[in-house]
Amino acid sequence: MITDEHFPALQGMFPSWITTCSAAGEPNTSVISQIWYVDENHVALSNQFFNKTKRNIAENPFAYASIINPSTLGMFNLELEFHHTEAEGDLFDEMEMKLEAIASMSGMSGIFRLLGADVYKLTSIKTFR
Repeated sequence: MITDEHFPALQGMFPSWITTCSAAGEPNTSVISQIWYVDENHVALSNQFFNKTKRNIAENPFAYASIINPSTLGMFNLELEFHHTEAEGDLFDEMEMKLEAIASMSGMSGIFRLLGADVYKLTSIKTFR
């Protein structure tokens, strides 16, 4: 599903959004620092401050995210299903380094702390026009 067309939007140049919904139907949208390419069918989201998002995902594993290509300003909408969280290992370490780079460029070094790399299965990706 993820192709070369989508890679620029997965570089963290612009913040992304994730929207979840509780079992009772209460929506929650959060800004996230990065959506990370895992493979053509999976992405990982940086879990930093996701209290409400994590509660919603525990009740309902489906989410909706948006990413923006910094070159074209084209937006892609991702439909996701939560798979698992990684709190150590190569994926976690790579995302933690990228998050620190983002934080240092915005003058917030040492403030952002990666709690986990939340891996989601991509169920669809659509261009938003």
